[in-house]
Amino acid sequence: MKIGFIGLGNVGGKLAASLLRNKFDLTVRDIETKLTNDLKNKGAKVSNSAKELAEQTDLIITCLPSTKICAEVMESPEGVINGLSKNKIWLEMSTTDESEVKRLGKLVMDKKAIPLDGPVSGGCHRAATGNIAIFVGGERNSFKKILPVLTTMGRKILHTGELGSASVLKVITNYLASVHLAALGEAWTVAKKSKLNLNKTYKGIAVSSGNSFVHETESQVILNGSYNINFTMDLVQKDMNLFNELSKKLNTPLEISPFILDIFKDAQKKYGPRAWSSMVVKRLEDKFDLDFRSNGFPDELVDDEKEEKGYEI
Repeated sequence: MKIGFIGLGNVGGKLAASLLRNKFDLTVRDIETKLTNDLKNKGAKVSNSAKELAEQTDLIITCLPSTKICAEVMESPEGVINGLSKNKIWLEMSTTDESEVKRLGKLVMDKKAIPLDGPVSGGCHRAATGNIAIFVGGERNSFKKILPVLTTMGRKILHTGELGSASVLKVITNYLASVHLAALGEAWTVAKKSKLNLNKTYKGIAVSSGNSFVHETESQVILNGSYNINFTMDLVQKDMNLFNELSKKLNTPLEISPFILDIFKDAQKKYGPRAWSSMVVKRLEDKFDLDFRSNGFPDELVDDEKEEKGYEI
């Protein structure tokens, strides 16, 4: 199977590198030539346009930062859709809106091609090792057809149901991660003001009912002071807005979500849209003249689990 990959950013570049590492026939495309050149030097082919990439490959993967950019990549005259033909598969791995993936999916089906949505979850460090989780929505037989590709990019693969269902699940999980991160800011503030040993506090939370994936990962770079989680404030706001808009479509007014979004908006105003998202806790460090530094934590997360072939859960 020939694979095309469009969007080589923090996550996409690592997913594409996993495919190359596992000897797949890969063609890539990104507006940043440095990113495409890096993968070209590792054996990937580089396409001149999204349309050309779609014409030359069987599975076309997009992993892009916004619904607007994805629509441009798909629908422009030199876009993916104009390069599609019967039985080609489009896999949307961006975090996107359910209605948008369905809208683009209809255009893909009009070309007799097959749309799937396949967002990932678990952090850039796990994307780098092929150990990230992948949710996939869409036609079951097409999911099974590309499962060998999915199990190379990720470890735990979940078929969520119809097209768009994976995107809904993804924005739910990202919402929960944002809540956990904002709550950690308050937890570390109280711990610091209580003069607790922060190394022991980290371990205590990790073995308690208050633990979360966000604590196990992001607390490490918070305590180190780098905050480097490879995910930025503007992306959190995008994901939170997707969750809030979905709740409005469902006529379900929420209480916590709008409040958490306001916290991240304030953090972005203070530190900028490209600041690491974990810097949301710095609001409280600055407000109370604290720091959460503690020895023994890394400045960037690295997945120390051995790369393993993935499987469907």
